[in-house]
Amino acid sequence: MTDIEQKGTLEFCAPKFLFCCEELPFVRMHIFSVKAVSGWMKMKKTLVGILIFDMIMGMLCLWAGGKRQDTTAPASQEVSTGKITGEEDVAKKIALTFDDGPHPRYTEQLLDGLKERNVVATFFVTGENAQNYPNIIRREQEEGHLIGNHTYSHIQLTSGNRETFREELVKTNEILKNITGETVSFVRPPYGSWDKSFEKELNMFPVLWNIDPPDWCSHNAECIAAKVVENAGDGDIILMHDYYDTSVTAALEVVDVLQKRGFQFVTVEEILFD
Repeated sequence: MTDIEQKGTLEFCAPKFLFCCEELPFVRMHIFSVKAVSGWMKMKKTLVGILIFDMIMGMLCLWAGGKRQDTTAPASQEVSTGKITGEEDVAKKIALTFDDGPHPRYTEQLLDGLKERNVVATFFVTGENAQNYPNIIRREQEEGHLIGNHTYSHIQLTSGNRETFREELVKTNEILKNITGETVSFVRPPYGSWDKSFEKELNMFPVLWNIDPPDWCSHNAECIAAKVVENAGDGDIILMHDYYDTSVTAALEVVDVLQKRGFQFVTVEEILFD
């Protein structure tokens, strides 16, 4: 039994976190609740004010002194998947997703670990990194992973940059199609900011998340994995990043623990549309 299975909560983790919060705001606005209904998601945005968790994070950040800058601010997603009940022989399905890559070192390490465990994931890549490391994108495709769009430069959609945001989506789609030969249908909007009109305009489907460990700013892989494991449920979508060594270690630990608990790792396409 692993340490994560034995401890089971995050209480032991808090003192070990090293937060990367030199510029982390004390107040974040969170986007909640994207529900899949009748095989398609209907997005509704609810802006939530000050969260106690963010205040605690902010104070801990000041205490820790900070190491890295957040590249994908957390958001939340509620996913309704039409789960089957009363059938114990049906495997629980869960999706690992990774943002911001590919990274020339850590993505390769992650792919090695996933291959050893016969696990597929979803990679939301930036066009810039895909352009720089096309061989890694090809490997992701060849090994059965789903590849999605994370804009070209990790731009956040605002009321004043809609056209620029759209251009980045289109540019990244073109880059990925040139590499893989396939059309990209899924997008993870940086910071969760999305305009529903893009869905018909670009024929793209937004994918948010509902489990978000702070792997972008923790040096503690055990802690990151524990937060995922203790919250994991059937039909969940986990947000992580293939841009840090601790994220790779944590992700593979999550796979090892959840596979023992009967979870099957699938792509977001299977979570949302099967």
